[in-house]
Amino acid sequence: MCASWLVLVLGGGDLGTGVAHRLSRCGFRVIVAERAQPTVVRRSVAFASAVYEGEFEVEGIRSALSADADEARRLLDQGTIPVMISSPQGLHGTVSPHVIVDARMAKRNLGTHLGDAPIVVGLGPGFTAGQDVHAVVETNRGHNLGRVILAGTAEPNTGIPSPVQGHGHDRVLWSPCNGTFREVLSIGNLVTQGQQVASVSGTAVSAPIRGVVRGLAHDGVVVQEGQKVGDIDPRGLREYCFTISDKARAVGGGVVEAIFFLHRRLAAPD
Repeated sequence: MCASWLVLVLGGGDLGTGVAHRLSRCGFRVIVAERAQPTVVRRSVAFASAVYEGEFEVEGIRSALSADADEARRLLDQGTIPVMISSPQGLHGTVSPHVIVDARMAKRNLGTHLGDAPIVVGLGPGFTAGQDVHAVVETNRGHNLGRVILAGTAEPNTGIPSPVQGHGHDRVLWSPCNGTFREVLSIGNLVTQGQQVASVSGTAVSAPIRGVVRGLAHDGVVVQEGQKVGDIDPRGLREYCFTISDKARAVGGGVVEAIFFLHRRLAAPD
């Protein structure tokens, strides 16, 4: 049964975590590959936070930082998602996954190939199904969110954050300069328009709108000018800050569908 397969998820941000969480609940054995200093902002619902915390739990699923493949296997046997700091290429041969899901959301292919695993799935723009991955899952909000694409590409990146109550670009916190990010407030705090939320090397980062701080980069990370370092949710509901989003759940469901569909197609006789 393919639900016992090993799935390597590249990227432990909010969408990668939504995918990993749904796969884990379905019985798949999941490993998350991350960078040494993730810059994910929705870190209260991101397995990437295990890189900083050592272990991190999201909605009842535990993840833990793993130093090597042997430790990762022990964690998998305990029902824990291992988070490994490694390049994807360094993990392919080490863990031999049945499925690879590229959830890095780079809006371009960073080197994922069709032959990397029996089933390869890419999230969002930057991948072509049938060319460099077996399937693409749509990540753009709207009618096609979570759709499994077996030929062609996802909708192009608009560069505009998905609107929430009419707020798109203006709900995002952007770094004003290159430097070190520092928190002033915490995820879950209510803010008013213009209130300082964080700083980058001493330059204030203020809330562009009223709402709740839903995401912030990890304190002490090095960021670049114009980089996303947080977001404000105008709905003002604190519980949304600490639960997987509707978008991540939809994309995770698309990945589950893609894996089962492709497994059935690969197993079908000629």
